Amino acid sequence: MTKRYTALIIPARISEPVRVETIETDQRTLQGLVGGDLERVSRGNWHVYLNAEGVITQLPANLRAAQLMNDCGLDLAGVARGTAVILGHGGHGEDADVPEHLIRLAEEFFDTRLIA
Repeated sequence: MTKRYTALIIPARISEPVRVETIETDQRTLQGLVGGDLERVSRGNWHVYLNAEGVITQLPANLRAAQLMNDCGLDLAGVARGTAVILGHGGHGEDADVPEHLIRLAEEFFDTRLIA
């Protein structure tokens, strides 16, 4: 049975909205969102999934995700490419709902209300 969690999704294209969605966190779904193989980078009580080949395949830089992550103490300016999917940490390395503090921070950064 696939589990569903609330994720913060930040597309690289500025024309696409930042959003909070409940998603299935199986590998296939996550790969579909980031557009390829997964790279997971952890920080505190959350982690971000990125396209593992985003730099090699020259995906567009995700300036919004890079700025948000930088403000949280994680410098991914050079590798934040394509869509970023942010989730929380569950037990045993599993995914969990994105922490509320990241949703609030994203709302402040992007001057928008994000609703799941």
